[in-house]
Amino acid sequence: MEFSLLGPVAVTTAAGELALGPAKRRSVLALLLLRPNTTVPLEQLIDSLWEDEPPAHARTVVQGHVSRLRATLAEAGAEAYGVELATHGSAYLLRLPEELIDAHRFGELVSLARPETAPADAVPLLREALGLWRGPALTGTVSSPPFAAATHALDERRLTAVEALARAHSALGEHEQAASVLYTTAVQHPLREGLVAALMRALFRTGRQSDALDWYHRTRRLLSEELGVDPGARLRGAYEEILRAEEAAPDTGAPRVPEQGGAAASGRPEAAVSRETGTAEPGADGGTGGAPTGPPRLLPRPPARFLGREAAMDRLTSALIDDAGSGGDSPLAVVTGPAGVGKTACAVQWAHQHAGDFPDGQLFADLRGFGEGDALEPATVLRFFLTALGTPEHAVPSSATAASALFRSLVADRRLLVVLDNASSSAQVRPLLPGGPGCATVVTSRSRLDGLVATDCARPVGLQVFGGTEGVALLGAMLGADRVAEDPEAARELVELCDGLPLALRAAVAQLTARPRWRLARLAAALRDERRRLSLLSAEDTGIASALRMSVARLSADDARLLSALATSADGQLNASAAAALAGSDLERTQDGLARLAEMHLVDEAATDVYTISTLTQLFARDGNGEADGTGDAG
Repeated sequence: MEFSLLGPVAVTTAAGELALGPAKRRSVLALLLLRPNTTVPLEQLIDSLWEDEPPAHARTVVQGHVSRLRATLAEAGAEAYGVELATHGSAYLLRLPEELIDAHRFGELVSLARPETAPADAVPLLREALGLWRGPALTGTVSSPPFAAATHALDERRLTAVEALARAHSALGEHEQAASVLYTTAVQHPLREGLVAALMRALFRTGRQSDALDWYHRTRRLLSEELGVDPGARLRGAYEEILRAEEAAPDTGAPRVPEQGGAAASGRPEAAVSRETGTAEPGADGGTGGAPTGPPRLLPRPPARFLGREAAMDRLTSALIDDAGSGGDSPLAVVTGPAGVGKTACAVQWAHQHAGDFPDGQLFADLRGFGEGDALEPATVLRFFLTALGTPEHAVPSSATAASALFRSLVADRRLLVVLDNASSSAQVRPLLPGGPGCATVVTSRSRLDGLVATDCARPVGLQVFGGTEGVALLGAMLGADRVAEDPEAARELVELCDGLPLALRAAVAQLTARPRWRLARLAAALRDERRRLSLLSAEDTGIASALRMSVARLSADDARLLSALATSADGQLNASAAAALAGSDLERTQDGLARLAEMHLVDEAATDVYTISTLTQLFARDGNGEADGTGDAG
């Protein structure tokens, strides 16, 4: 059981997310979670739930919400997790292990990080901490001042962690990564001077002096227009440091800071861009002056302990490099497969290995096609890409069509790699495709994206689950060969119980790493219990149940019910007629539903009219998650 405050307020179990009800009930839970193992007076709950004078029946309303929360937690087996919602006179106490609360885990990870003295250790700790966030804190609660204050406090902790992560990267000399960490947060908080100052220094250290100065002037204007104040000491200090470096350049070899920004990321001379008008201005020699910025390097870090996938990597190389430009088109590959099979890891690993083939930069965006909340709109991604390529924000078109055209124009003659992760549909991807044979695009999705194959000549690269040898090799790479060699039979059984899915295997490794005295056979024995398997194959906010939930949430109610019916199959293999009988539906409708489930990799068409469903998908769908999520009400 996990309690979430860093995003939508939620309670999640192996069976899925609990239905918490209306905003005030979620708010009661949130306030109790903000003060775990501490009595919270009823009057304080009332004061927090109503901005104005509470109604006469406020006490009864709060008592009703507490009663319903207690019943919901009890029905979900809260007692087994050490969770109890108790009444103490006119106060309430939510007793639970605090590590079940994501905000507590976030604080623990941040407190362990020492970005200045131990930056190499701080980076993974802070990345894990920030990975717990799923959106604005306390989403779904009421908008009263106490909750606004709590939200602000949590968000301040997140911003502090972002700045600490950037400092850790900088201490390691990883200035590109520091700039990447700071960029998105600075866009979201343009008046946070310390954040902008840190971004300016990171950009300067990567050689992007013009971008650093552009951030200063942009923030100075915003401070003047929005608050009527001048830049503070931290922002001025960063600006003056960069200017002093320019003066020192002839004597010390420090990089010279150019006066104009917005030059091309390709390194070719182009006209400088006016900060005030966004139009091209001639250089001092009457030609196209201006200093080029460095190419964007937006890839996430390479996946840890990546191994195998040689055939898929070769197919990507063939599609994107060996055959590139043969038809004058920008090559496109689509990496597809079921949830947890390692699509993102494969695409990012390939991108890092071949970054040298794309000297004008690598762009990356998580399109959130299968995740919490709505998928990203193409216009949002295009704005991010265009600004990364040096386009001033005020010069980015508001129309997605116009922004797409500008993007294609900017990169037409460049050698650029675009990685679009977690796409929901072909329509989401098309506006983001670059033009020109020198560019290449890798898309990952749980859907096959047949539309891109049909209209954009995409080359599909399907990923399959690991076989026994590959799965055992992954366990050995992460746990150590000696530990796996102690019990090779148990290792092979673990691979089988994890359906060969890398995500499930990594979750199993997390369980064994946390319990160094456990032999592999002990975890295998625990996983044989189908009631516990999905829960055990989870680590924090990562796990097979969470991944499957995102896939099933995209299904229609009919298809979700069909999946639940398929889960009752004895051996997970059946034909369309048998599926129709299980679902109580006609054959034609069932065939259409099976085709859609196969497209989403929730079932596999092993042969003509032979469909299989994996054991883990069966376990997830049997308990009603499939049908419930299919309504679109669950997250």
